Amino acid sequence: MTDADSRPISVSSEAQLSPSPNPPTSPTNLDNNNNVTSTSPSPDNPFESNFRSFAKFGDSKSTGEAITLSNSDKWFKQAKVIDGKKITTVDTGIYFKKIAKTKKALNLKEYVKFLEEIAKNKKIDVSEIKQKLSSSGPPATTKTTTAACSAAVARLTDHTKYTGTHKQRFDETGKGRGKIGRVDPPKDTGYVQGFQEAVVEQSAH
Repeated sequence: MTDADSRPISVSSEAQLSPSPNPPTSPTNLDNNNNVTSTSPSPDNPFESNFRSFAKFGDSKSTGEAITLSNSDKWFKQAKVIDGKKITTVDTGIYFKKIAKTKKALNLKEYVKFLEEIAKNKKIDVSEIKQKLSSSGPPATTKTTTAACSAAVARLTDHTKYTGTHKQRFDETGKGRGKIGRVDPPKDTGYVQGFQEAVVEQSAH
Protein backbone atom coordinates (compact mmCIF):
# COMPACT_ATOMS: atom_id res chain seq x y z
CA MET A 1 0.00 0.00 0.00
CA THR A 2 1.43 3.39 -0.97
CA ASP A 3 1.32 6.63 0.96
CA ALA A 4 -1.15 7.95 -1.56
CA ASP A 5 -3.57 5.18 -0.63
CA SER A 6 -3.46 6.08 3.07
CA ARG A 7 -4.06 9.81 2.61
CA PRO A 8 -7.51 11.01 3.75
CA ILE A 9 -9.94 11.97 1.07
CA SER A 10 -10.34 15.75 1.00
CA VAL A 11 -13.62 17.44 0.23
CA SER A 12 -13.49 20.42 -2.05
CA SER A 13 -14.32 23.80 -0.59
CA GLU A 14 -17.01 24.17 -3.23
CA ALA A 15 -18.78 21.06 -1.95
CA GLN A 16 -18.51 22.23 1.66
CA LEU A 17 -20.03 25.59 0.88
CA SER A 18 -22.80 24.37 -1.37
CA PRO A 19 -26.26 24.91 0.18
CA SER A 20 -28.60 22.07 0.98
CA PRO A 21 -30.90 21.12 -1.90
CA ASN A 22 -34.03 22.19 -0.01
CA PRO A 23 -33.23 25.13 2.30
CA PRO A 24 -36.00 26.10 4.73
CA THR A 25 -38.05 29.04 3.63
CA SER A 26 -40.39 31.32 5.52
CA PRO A 27 -43.96 31.59 4.22
CA THR A 28 -44.29 34.77 2.17
CA ASN A 29 -46.53 36.20 -0.49
CA LEU A 30 -44.82 37.22 -3.74
CA ASP A 31 -46.07 39.53 -6.44
CA ASN A 32 -45.47 39.11 -10.18
CA ASN A 33 -41.90 40.42 -9.81
CA ASN A 34 -41.08 37.99 -6.99
CA ASN A 35 -41.05 40.81 -4.44
CA VAL A 36 -42.15 39.99 -0.93
CA THR A 37 -45.49 41.65 -0.17
CA SER A 38 -46.36 40.26 3.24
CA THR A 39 -45.38 37.56 5.67
CA SER A 40 -47.83 34.98 6.97
CA PRO A 41 -48.68 35.35 10.66
CA SER A 42 -46.74 33.22 13.05
CA PRO A 43 -48.88 30.55 14.71
CA ASP A 44 -47.01 31.28 17.94
CA ASN A 45 -48.00 34.96 17.94
CA PRO A 46 -51.48 35.25 19.51
CA PHE A 47 -51.53 39.03 19.07
CA GLU A 48 -51.23 38.78 15.28
CA SER A 49 -53.64 35.87 15.17
CA ASN A 50 -56.27 37.77 17.17
CA PHE A 51 -55.68 40.87 15.04
CA ARG A 52 -56.61 38.98 11.88
CA SER A 53 -59.57 37.26 13.54
CA PHE A 54 -61.07 40.53 14.73
CA ALA A 55 -60.21 42.25 11.43
CA LYS A 56 -62.31 39.64 9.57
CA PHE A 57 -65.13 39.54 12.13
CA GLY A 58 -68.50 40.35 10.56
CA ASP A 59 -67.02 40.82 7.07
CA SER A 60 -66.84 37.72 4.90
CA LYS A 61 -64.85 39.62 2.25
CA SER A 62 -62.11 40.80 4.63
CA THR A 63 -58.66 39.24 4.31
CA GLY A 64 -57.76 40.13 7.89
CA GLU A 65 -54.97 42.47 6.81
CA ALA A 66 -56.63 45.63 8.21
CA ILE A 67 -58.99 46.28 11.12
CA THR A 68 -61.75 48.88 11.42
CA LEU A 69 -62.42 51.05 14.47
CA SER A 70 -65.62 49.19 15.38
CA ASN A 71 -63.86 45.80 15.28
CA SER A 72 -60.94 47.25 17.23
CA ASP A 73 -63.33 48.50 19.91
CA LYS A 74 -64.91 45.04 20.07
CA TRP A 75 -61.46 43.57 20.61
CA PHE A 76 -60.65 46.19 23.25
CA LYS A 77 -63.89 45.50 25.12
CA GLN A 78 -63.44 41.73 25.02
CA ALA A 79 -59.87 42.12 26.28
CA LYS A 80 -61.09 44.60 28.93
CA VAL A 81 -58.74 47.29 27.66
CA ILE A 82 -61.75 49.60 27.42
CA ASP A 83 -62.95 49.95 31.00
CA GLY A 84 -65.00 53.14 30.67
CA LYS A 85 -62.62 55.01 32.98
CA LYS A 86 -58.98 54.96 31.93
CA ILE A 87 -59.71 54.18 28.29
CA THR A 88 -63.06 54.79 26.61
CA THR A 89 -64.44 54.47 23.07
CA VAL A 90 -63.98 58.24 22.75
CA ASP A 91 -60.24 57.76 23.31
CA THR A 92 -59.96 54.93 20.81
CA GLY A 93 -61.86 56.96 18.23
CA ILE A 94 -59.55 59.96 18.61
CA TYR A 95 -56.26 58.05 18.36
CA PHE A 96 -57.51 55.64 15.69
CA LYS A 97 -58.42 58.57 13.42
CA LYS A 98 -55.08 60.20 14.19
CA ILE A 99 -53.25 57.21 12.70
CA ALA A 100 -55.80 56.27 10.03
CA LYS A 101 -56.40 59.84 8.80
CA THR A 102 -58.78 59.30 5.85
CA LYS A 103 -58.60 55.48 5.86
CA LYS A 104 -61.27 53.30 7.45
CA ALA A 105 -58.93 50.53 8.62
CA LEU A 106 -55.39 50.05 9.92
CA ASN A 107 -52.96 47.34 8.92
CA LEU A 108 -50.93 45.53 11.57
CA LYS A 109 -47.99 47.95 11.51
CA GLU A 110 -50.29 50.98 11.74
CA TYR A 111 -52.31 49.32 14.47
CA VAL A 112 -49.20 48.92 16.63
CA LYS A 113 -48.62 52.66 16.22
CA PHE A 114 -52.22 53.21 17.31
CA LEU A 115 -51.60 51.18 20.47
CA GLU A 116 -48.42 53.11 21.17
CA GLU A 117 -50.30 56.40 20.75
CA ILE A 118 -52.96 55.37 23.27
CA ALA A 119 -50.38 54.05 25.73
CA LYS A 120 -48.35 57.27 25.53
CA ASN A 121 -51.32 59.57 26.08
CA LYS A 122 -52.91 57.44 28.78
CA LYS A 123 -49.58 56.76 30.50
CA ILE A 124 -49.94 53.00 30.20
CA ASP A 125 -47.27 50.49 29.20
CA VAL A 126 -48.05 49.44 25.63
CA SER A 127 -46.89 45.89 26.43
CA GLU A 128 -49.69 45.68 28.99
CA ILE A 129 -52.27 46.54 26.33
CA LYS A 130 -50.80 44.06 23.86
CA GLN A 131 -50.77 41.35 26.53
CA LYS A 132 -54.49 41.83 27.20
CA LEU A 133 -55.24 41.80 23.48
CA SER A 134 -53.15 38.64 23.03
CA SER A 135 -55.03 36.88 25.84
CA SER A 136 -58.53 37.86 24.68
CA GLY A 137 -59.03 34.87 22.41
CA PRO A 138 -60.98 34.99 19.11
CA PRO A 139 -64.10 37.15 18.73
CA ALA A 140 -66.93 35.98 20.95
CA THR A 141 -70.51 36.14 19.74
CA THR A 142 -73.43 37.17 21.92
CA LYS A 143 -75.14 34.20 23.52
CA THR A 144 -78.75 33.64 22.52
CA THR A 145 -81.37 34.29 25.18
CA THR A 146 -82.80 31.10 26.63
CA ALA A 147 -86.52 30.78 27.24
CA ALA A 148 -87.57 31.59 30.78
CA CYS A 149 -88.94 28.65 32.70
CA SER A 150 -90.36 29.35 36.13
CA ALA A 151 -93.45 28.81 38.24
CA ALA A 152 -94.66 32.33 37.44
CA VAL A 153 -94.37 31.74 33.69
CA ALA A 154 -96.08 28.38 33.99
CA ARG A 155 -98.93 29.96 35.93
CA LEU A 156 -99.42 32.75 33.41
CA THR A 157 -99.50 30.33 30.48
CA ASP A 158 -101.96 27.88 32.11
CA HIS A 159 -105.27 28.48 30.30
CA THR A 160 -107.26 26.65 33.00
CA LYS A 161 -106.50 29.50 35.44
CA TYR A 162 -108.12 32.15 33.22
CA THR A 163 -111.53 33.51 34.24
CA GLY A 164 -114.20 35.77 32.81
CA THR A 165 -113.91 36.82 29.16
CA HIS A 166 -110.30 35.59 28.99
CA LYS A 167 -111.52 32.05 29.55
CA GLN A 168 -113.47 32.25 26.29
CA ARG A 169 -110.25 32.74 24.30
CA PHE A 170 -109.42 28.99 24.54
CA ASP A 171 -111.31 25.85 23.58
CA GLU A 172 -111.58 22.79 25.82
CA THR A 173 -108.18 21.51 24.65
CA GLY A 174 -106.39 24.75 25.55
CA LYS A 175 -105.93 25.87 21.96
CA GLY A 176 -106.45 29.58 21.28
CA ARG A 177 -109.64 30.43 19.39
CA GLY A 178 -108.15 33.50 17.72
CA LYS A 179 -110.46 36.38 16.85
CA ILE A 180 -113.53 34.34 17.75
CA GLY A 181 -112.40 34.27 21.36
CA ARG A 182 -111.77 38.02 21.50
CA VAL A 183 -114.56 39.65 19.48
CA ASP A 184 -118.34 39.33 19.75
CA PRO A 185 -119.65 39.42 16.18
CA PRO A 186 -122.89 41.42 15.66
CA LYS A 187 -126.09 39.35 15.32
CA ASP A 188 -128.36 40.27 12.42
CA THR A 189 -131.54 39.09 14.11
CA GLY A 190 -133.46 42.37 13.99
CA TYR A 191 -133.72 42.53 17.79
CA VAL A 192 -131.93 44.97 20.06
CA GLN A 193 -129.42 43.55 22.51
CA GLY A 194 -130.93 42.11 25.67
CA PHE A 195 -134.49 41.80 24.28
CA GLN A 196 -136.01 38.86 26.17
CA GLU A 197 -138.24 37.57 23.37
CA ALA A 198 -135.21 37.35 21.10
CA VAL A 199 -133.49 35.17 23.67
CA VAL A 200 -136.49 32.86 23.92
CA GLU A 201 -136.86 32.68 20.14
CA GLN A 202 -133.19 31.89 19.59
CA SER A 203 -133.24 29.19 22.29
CA ALA A 204 -136.26 27.63 20.63
CA HIS A 205 -134.33 27.29 17.42
